[in-house]
Amino acid sequence: MLGEIKGLNEECGIFGVWGHPESAQLTYYGLHALQHRGQEGAGIVTSDGEHMKIAKGHGLINDVFKQDQLDELEGSASIGHVRYATAGDGSYENIQPLMFRSQTGGLALAHNGNLVNAQALKGQLEAQGSILQTTSDTEVVAHLIKRAGNVPVDEAICQALSMIKGAYAFLMMKEDKLFVANDPRGLRPLSIGYLGDSWVVSSETCAFDIIGASYEREVQPGELIVIDKNGLESKRFAAPIQRTLCSMEHVYFSRPDSNLDGKNVHASRKRMGKALADEAPIEADVVTGVPDSSISAAIGYAEAAGLPYELGLIKNRYVGRTFIQPSQELREQGVKMKLSAVRGIVEGKRVVMVDDSIVRGTTSRRIVKMLKEAGALEVHVRIASPPIENPCYYGIDTSTSGELIAANNSVEEIEKQIGADSLAYLSVDGLNQSIYEGNESLEHGGCMACFTGNYPTEIYPNTVLPYEKA
Repeated sequence: MLGEIKGLNEECGIFGVWGHPESAQLTYYGLHALQHRGQEGAGIVTSDGEHMKIAKGHGLINDVFKQDQLDELEGSASIGHVRYATAGDGSYENIQPLMFRSQTGGLALAHNGNLVNAQALKGQLEAQGSILQTTSDTEVVAHLIKRAGNVPVDEAICQALSMIKGAYAFLMMKEDKLFVANDPRGLRPLSIGYLGDSWVVSSETCAFDIIGASYEREVQPGELIVIDKNGLESKRFAAPIQRTLCSMEHVYFSRPDSNLDGKNVHASRKRMGKALADEAPIEADVVTGVPDSSISAAIGYAEAAGLPYELGLIKNRYVGRTFIQPSQELREQGVKMKLSAVRGIVEGKRVVMVDDSIVRGTTSRRIVKMLKEAGALEVHVRIASPPIENPCYYGIDTSTSGELIAANNSVEEIEKQIGADSLAYLSVDGLNQSIYEGNESLEHGGCMACFTGNYPTEIYPNTVLPYEKA
């Protein structure tokens, strides 16, 4: 899996359908397109207007759902979720969507992101008598909605959303309504589209293409969309704030065929590579990218540098989430389960190896060694983003500062540790211009807290990192 190779994981992807007789099937295909955003669990909730059904489980979407299960998920509305199970957070109860039943009907929730004040809210809720069934931040929102009292559900949701802080893209569903919400800064991507007379919602636009849906627009920061039999209605639960979309969506997480705020991800990554070539040129023979998310940047680097782009590294597509681990003896003999260097391409060459990021450094060191063992004369590492020096509190499992190699070492020290002949990162300005230049909705740039330490929201003293949940 990419996360295992790269050391980064995004928590999840969400997808929803309203008004289609095969909503569960469409959600299955939509989640399949979002599988890169989470491979440890998946779930779907459907509604036929009167009753809601749920199916979920551990594993890839293909592992969790078979045709007979999808056939049982009847209804013209559905929401679905794929997730990456953070440490201590892999229980069945935490797999989303979460569904709650009460005398006033059911409520299903699917969430992408992380709430920085979740621990404080949990303490308040428990002090008031709530009994939490999961360790998920998402459950907090369900309790807050219920505690709003005897008010219309959309008003209760607005009240709940006004109390939470952090990064969130939400899909919520009752028997007769679908709710879509994005946090006031739009830290997480969320788009809405249509398929005939049906509405579809997705973390990434690539999922629309899979099912033949058309893109309508991004869900705006601080917006609550209500969809029911009367159509679509837009409300605001928070005043607009300058959008700060997570920059790592462009750098690493989103698929290259997705668009974020009208910007194609592949094109953004190519611009990153070109900017990197301008900032950090080097005499070399070939350029190669670390599969998969770095290939676009490597192509851009090669074009700007006037060097050939070659497939110097090959990813094994048939290694699943788990496999029989090679023994220490076989590992020492060079058994490479996930990534291999192409000797015929790199042997006798000065290689520029383009990657999207360095988190702990272990992967980069392994790949540099692999290229040199395949005969590369020199390996020059170029990173298409700035050094990751700060933890992320918004749903990405960048490590604590103590584990981030760039938080504790200079570029020269990292270069020596990974065994590269040279190392250079893209500057913050270079990344900002590559992604956001000419985009009015993001003219001041997105969230770059992991690079700069400038967090767009308050960080509470008891904020729990998304991979440290109890």
